[in-house]
Order: sequence, then C-alpha cells, then structure tokens
Amino acid sequence: MVKSILFVCLGNICRSPLAEGIARKVAKERGLDILIDSAGTSNYHIGEPPDSRSIRVGRQNGVDISMLRGRQIDRSDCKFDLIIAMDRQNYANISRLNLGSKLALMGEFGLDGAEIPDPYYGGAKDFQNVYNMLQSAINELFKEICK
Repeated sequence: MVKSILFVCLGNICRSPLAEGIARKVAKERGLDILIDSAGTSNYHIGEPPDSRSIRVGRQNGVDISMLRGRQIDRSDCKFDLIIAMDRQNYANISRLNLGSKLALMGEFGLDGAEIPDPYYGGAKDFQNVYNMLQSAINELFKEICK
C-alpha cells in the first residue's frame, strides 16, 4: 500500500498544488492516512502561494489550496513511496535526481498517458480543464493504490 505521494510540476504553483489538494480531499473522503505533498522541479516560486487561478478553480470545486506554498523537489523527497510528474519534461528532470522512489506520469492513471498541460499562460478554461483531468486521474490513482 502506498503511504505517501508527491505530485510534481515545474513551478509548484498551478498543477501540482491542485493535484495535492484534490488528492487530500479524496484521501479524506476514503478515510485513508496518506502523506500527500507537492513540489516543483524549478526554483521559480519557492515560498509563493499557488497561482490565483489555481486557487480559484480549486475553491469552485470544493478544494482549498490557498495555504500551500511553492517548494522545489530535492533529495529529501526520496521518502515518498510514489512521485507523480505532470508531464514528460518534469518526469525526465525528476529521473535525473535518482531518488529511488517509484516515479509515474499523472496521465498513466486513466488518461491514456496524456500529459497534464501547464495552464500558466492560459485562461480560466485551461485551469478548469487541468482540474478536470487531475480529478479524473487522481480518482483512478486511488482506485489502483487501494486494491
């Protein structure tokens, strides 16, 4: 059984905080005790809150991520059982860290391997699309890890 999951995108302000928030909500609804966190492969937004559009789409869907703060993935993250990258570039960047954790692509969970697109330069529809993709994938993820 997976006891800890780390979601990773580039800056840790759009996709991975949403994934963290959705996963925490799903874990709570299922009564699961799983450590859930998020990080970015870059150091662009360390200590910053999630993008306001991610916060907004989360709230519109019953997920509050406003308290989260950006951080960069590092060697201490080897403690996670499962690290999930939002796209192939971040997957490759995480692979180079050789953390020893199981590494997966978010799209492997019910999305036929699709990448979760970075909505940063998009609008509200892009953020809602990312939320929908993440919600679907995370529900599939929890079905798989709870077998």
